[in-house]
Amino acid sequence: MFRDLEELARHDFDVVVVGGGIFGIATARDAALRGLTVALVERGDFAAATSANSFKLVHGGIRYLQHLDIPRIRESSRERSALLRIAPHLVQPLPIVVPTYGRGAGGKTVLRAGLATYAALVWDRNRHISDPASRIPGSYIISKAECLAHFPDLDSNALTGAAVFYDGQMYNPPRLALSVLRSAVAAGALAANHVEVTDFLRAGERVRGVRVRDRLNGDEFEIHAKVVVNAAGPWAESLFASSFAEAIEPASTFSRDACFVIPRRHHSRYALAVPATTSDPGAVVSRGKRHLFVVPWRDCTLVGVWHRVHRGSPEDFTVTDDELQGFVDEVNEGYPALSLSVDDLSHWHAGLVLFGRNEPGATNLRYGTRSRVIDHSRTHRVQGLVTVVGVRWTTARGIADRAVRLIFGKLGRRTPPCTSHTTPVHGGAIDRFEDLRHAVRQACPEDTSEDTINQLAHNYGTEYTRVLAYAKDQPTLSRPMGDSSVLGAEVVHAVREEMACRLADVVFRRTDLGTGRHPGEEAITSCARIMSEEHGWSPERTESEIQDVQTKWTRPTQSARSRGAA
Repeated sequence: MFRDLEELARHDFDVVVVGGGIFGIATARDAALRGLTVALVERGDFAAATSANSFKLVHGGIRYLQHLDIPRIRESSRERSALLRIAPHLVQPLPIVVPTYGRGAGGKTVLRAGLATYAALVWDRNRHISDPASRIPGSYIISKAECLAHFPDLDSNALTGAAVFYDGQMYNPPRLALSVLRSAVAAGALAANHVEVTDFLRAGERVRGVRVRDRLNGDEFEIHAKVVVNAAGPWAESLFASSFAEAIEPASTFSRDACFVIPRRHHSRYALAVPATTSDPGAVVSRGKRHLFVVPWRDCTLVGVWHRVHRGSPEDFTVTDDELQGFVDEVNEGYPALSLSVDDLSHWHAGLVLFGRNEPGATNLRYGTRSRVIDHSRTHRVQGLVTVVGVRWTTARGIADRAVRLIFGKLGRRTPPCTSHTTPVHGGAIDRFEDLRHAVRQACPEDTSEDTINQLAHNYGTEYTRVLAYAKDQPTLSRPMGDSSVLGAEVVHAVREEMACRLADVVFRRTDLGTGRHPGEEAITSCARIMSEEHGWSPERTESEIQDVQTKWTRPTQSARSRGAA
């Protein structure tokens, strides 16, 4: 995958996608798999904003049961199954424990009925998933003693047991997005990061492409296409308005969804649902308070998610010191044994997600909203333009299918069958993940750590051999950088094959260096040195790149932004 801007300027495409988050990437992949000529441009790095900063859950739709929203339950389960099929190295089942209390809405009877209803609605959740380790087990109820065996530090007063259900978890959201993108490129798409769209090209009422600027050197050029897909996420509406002097109505509402990372693994392999302080006013059948989740992830623990309606520029948000303290207090109220302090956090993640409509100042927020696919020939009499604003990572593939069918209609062509739900992503043609892990272990030197073996298997899937090839050519690249488990070969691979242009691209999105905790000064310096050699950076440029990465690791209590972290 190469950043070839001359090729982008030279061709006329069927479709150009604006935005390299997961919804834009999924659209580019689906269109390319169905034979369209596709270009994709992203103003920053691929999946660097909301897509990188998700809570890493692949939702199967169980929360929509409270809303009696059967179509969304079916959609979510279908898309979770698709991700488990096409990316088994990057998406795996996660067990979640929901404690039960008393005999009312929070008791076993209500939850048992809910789980039975959900199981009936998602009866086909494991269709065509061949690896037993990737299948979603059925939900079940456990006793109080069994619940305490998993979480002995829970308050046992009024505890009657727990429900256990399974969802999916992403090992690394940016790597998953990159794998989807690389499969789009393998199908013929052209893509470039750090390329910003400054305007739409128009001929009368028809959009003919986009005018862009290379943010790395300032060069400007045009990309011509029959259809443009505006998938710029929270920037999509302002991009449209700046070019057409019209607004998209109704205007979208976005939530700043935030979670944080504790740089230690909780004692259980199960995630735990703990009561929050707010409720869902949109729920038809409610058990009371919403839940926060304490989730094991690699050797860390994730806690979230908190929602706040965001009003203003997409760039203009942060997580304040007071909010961090409030988040910690809320977790400690729901799960006192965790006994968190702000100093326990390594960093936070936050991104803007399409949200429900709420009154200003509302405490109990309505989540319910759906992804938007807007045909501007119907809404604004603008031909050749589609806007996509998505809600959940999980459903990006399905929304892309919907957008691509609309694109074929605009091109006046017959729509070929969709294959994105069965075609493995780059590196994802895996029968059994444990067999892959064993193959990686066999291919690595004997002294390779299990952490390194695991991350090679998860992050690259069947493509791990391409990474190890660099280490064979240059043995020094076979060693981990600093105290991390990331090989120097991964940095070279990221630059030469994955379009890594900035140090942050590698630290936070191409490798595991910056995903859970600070990897240490030596690891960052080693990574910068390798990238400097690959790109020919000056000493001043190298130091600037290091400083840019370090600012993303400022202590949370200093209101650091961690939106670039994986």
